[in-house]
Amino acid sequence: MSSRSTKPQPLSEIEIRQIAEQIDAGRPPMVWFTAAAVGVPEGRSGKVISLGDPSEGDFLQVKPTGSKDVLSFGPTEVTLTKPARQQPAAGAKQKTATRKDPTVTMPSPAAPTATIAATPPSAPAAPKPETAVPATETSTEAAKPKPAAAASRPARNAAAAKKPKDPEVVVTLSGTADGEWTLDVVNGKKRTIKGLSVPGSAVSQAAKLLHPEVAEVVDGVLEAVRLTQRAKVEQLQAELENARRLLDELAG
Repeated sequence: MSSRSTKPQPLSEIEIRQIAEQIDAGRPPMVWFTAAAVGVPEGRSGKVISLGDPSEGDFLQVKPTGSKDVLSFGPTEVTLTKPARQQPAAGAKQKTATRKDPTVTMPSPAAPTATIAATPPSAPAAPKPETAVPATETSTEAAKPKPAAAASRPARNAAAAKKPKDPEVVVTLSGTADGEWTLDVVNGKKRTIKGLSVPGSAVSQAAKLLHPEVAEVVDGVLEAVRLTQRAKVEQLQAELENARRLLDELAG
């Protein structure tokens, strides 16, 4: 059973300021990924290449060690505290320390315990004494791993490391009461599109192609926007007429 002496803590505001100063000085700091990081194993290291707007959430641009990609992470997904190495289990140490070498018993010449070869009754052969094998050599041979098992373990690890992960793409469509629509696209951990303006007509057409229920919800939102905008137009027209009337009075 393994344990860690210190649990990595998320980045604080002071540490974020320190990271910004190191980046400005041309020394990208090293960080380690926590259990909250998505798509990266806990304890893996990486370098902070740049900092974005903290309001985005995932504003730390980090390049994991051994990777060519720069991914976006939040302050809870990385830490400046290097995780402690896992200690070997106590049971394994005890098993190694108490392991005993096999003992080979020498048979007595007068009363042999085993016969290597059987001969006809007419010509009995004297039993051959068993040869004792040194305990140190037996222990060394037993401790050597089998070549097949040793070779198959790295092969399985390499295959697991080369197995590509399925890409995860999240598309978010947001609308306001004023009829403004924006589109965000996140590919894995990298935000590829943010705040892209989309016309309301395009949103309505896309909703109709997706599913009737989606089209019904979007049409309801668009209708509410139309009513709001129509009310604003009527109010502005009334204010314009009032302004014209006052202007005519002042001119007369």
